[in-house]
Amino acid sequence: VQLQASGGGLVQAGESLRLSCTASESTFSFHPFGWYRQAPGKPREKVATVSKYGDTYYADSVVGRFTVSRDDSRSTVDLQMNSLKPEDSAVYYCYAGVAMYLDAWGQGTQVTVSS
Repeated sequence: VQLQASGGGLVQAGESLRLSCTASESTFSFHPFGWYRQAPGKPREKVATVSKYGDTYYADSVVGRFTVSRDDSRSTVDLQMNSLKPEDSAVYYCYAGVAMYLDAWGQGTQVTVSS
């Protein structure tokens, strides 16, 4: 499985960005499907995911600002990020639980939020 992420960039605090991830195969069974991020000098953290049942998870730091959505008909998962803060700056990685003991990661897309 290949995951292709896009949509990162440089924005000012308070602005919005939308990340999109497209998988190379059907995503109906991906559990979960979503996004992680890693800032310099910090461990990778789970940001937002959607289970194959539609249940969502959000890190406490992004609740109310970020929205994750998946469209299995298009094999995509998106992350709408509003009210961005400088502390949201990181490389964002698309993630998929493809099968038991099999994960897939995208190549990462840089998000930089200036104050």
